[in-house]
Amino acid sequence: MKKSLVALAIIVGVSIVAAGSANAAIIADITLTKTADMNFGDVIAGATLGTVVLTAAASPERSVTGGTELGNSTSVSSATFTVGGEGTSTYSITLPTSDVTITSGENEMTVNTFTSSPSGTGLLSGGTQTLYVGATLNVAADQASGSNYTGSFNVTVAYN
Repeated sequence: MKKSLVALAIIVGVSIVAAGSANAAIIADITLTKTADMNFGDVIAGATLGTVVLTAAASPERSVTGGTELGNSTSVSSATFTVGGEGTSTYSITLPTSDVTITSGENEMTVNTFTSSPSGTGLLSGGTQTLYVGATLNVAADQASGSNYTGSFNVTVAYN
């Protein structure tokens, strides 16, 4: 019996050590640089409310609903950003989810239903990608004319 207890004590008292390792990779910060502002171009307000939809593209298209008509289109542009970062990383795109107010003096309009290209998730190629943002402009009936209606909105990108 003594031998059994001694053998049991030796087995119970044994411990095993294993080594782990820690690793980290330092990658470039993700960056977002605006290269062009969103511009719906010239818009003509009608007797009834309407909208102007601007697509998210290098050469955006406009369409209208309601009483709104399209004027000059030479200055039309989607908001354009350059996303920079690490190699071929993917990133998420967050656009405004509520109305953004643009103003000309005391007059206001809203911009909403923001879209982007790419949409939702982007893929860097060689560390960069162009991001286009479009939206819908809401024009009131007999909206007051003004030299320019302006406002700002935020776009956020983050590595996935």
